[in-house]
Amino acid sequence: MAFSNLTSKAVLLYDEWIKDADPRLEGWPLMSSPFPTTFIIGTYIYFVTSLGPRLMENKKPFELRQIMAFYNFSVVALSIYMTYEFLMSGWATGYSFRCDIVDYSRSPTALRMVRTCWLYFFSKFIELLDTIFFVLRKKNNQVTFLHVFHHSIMPWTWWFGVKFAAGGLGTFHALLNCIVHVVMYTYYGICSLGPAYHKYLWWKKYMTTIQLVQFIMITCHIGQIYIMDDCPYQYPIFMFIIWLYGSMFLVLFLHFWYHAYTKGQRLPKMARNGINKDQ
Repeated sequence: MAFSNLTSKAVLLYDEWIKDADPRLEGWPLMSSPFPTTFIIGTYIYFVTSLGPRLMENKKPFELRQIMAFYNFSVVALSIYMTYEFLMSGWATGYSFRCDIVDYSRSPTALRMVRTCWLYFFSKFIELLDTIFFVLRKKNNQVTFLHVFHHSIMPWTWWFGVKFAAGGLGTFHALLNCIVHVVMYTYYGICSLGPAYHKYLWWKKYMTTIQLVQFIMITCHIGQIYIMDDCPYQYPIFMFIIWLYGSMFLVLFLHFWYHAYTKGQRLPKMARNGINKDQ
């Protein structure tokens, strides 16, 4: 009886909460509830941390060089497109980079931002292939907590962002992330072309620095809301989550950078040359 009452209250709370969702996303793929996204992420975590390694235990690693080259350069193209769309739907056409609230109208620019936010959310599912490729190639040492956590938390939190606040200052980190991914996946794409191209990858170490700068910019930008007077942004809780996300990943990437480069613990010979031989 107690469990039944608790379930009923949870359903009522969910129904009340979902009433505030953005009606413009009615009927869009994966947006009816957070449960499909949660199921996909749960399946992903189970596969890359348990099922996948067990299935590959007695098998030879897959040779995926051509597939990975196509995948990586496709993500570069998608990231360039999303960068352009984020800029044209607000960040280069009127946003102040300060208190930019969500435009819930059906104007062409507002709807363009909604489509871009949904595409960014969906792109996070595509990027789950990063880890699946690691597993299929038996590079399980690269399936780290930082990697899996980052790939899991992004689509899940972005479901709520798209559902309730598609636009405004909460999308600045997505714009930055798209720009950074152009650089990152260009690197991965060149890596996947083979050893003959590794001489062009001397700048690998700076990718982590670029990511650190990204998280510093995210944390500083979103932190403005705590010093601005009367910013009427519709969902302040999202600002706290983004600030927490930026700060947390800044610490995690600083820890990675310190151990990988300052202490030289990352593949000593290849790392000194700026090349990761496992790519």
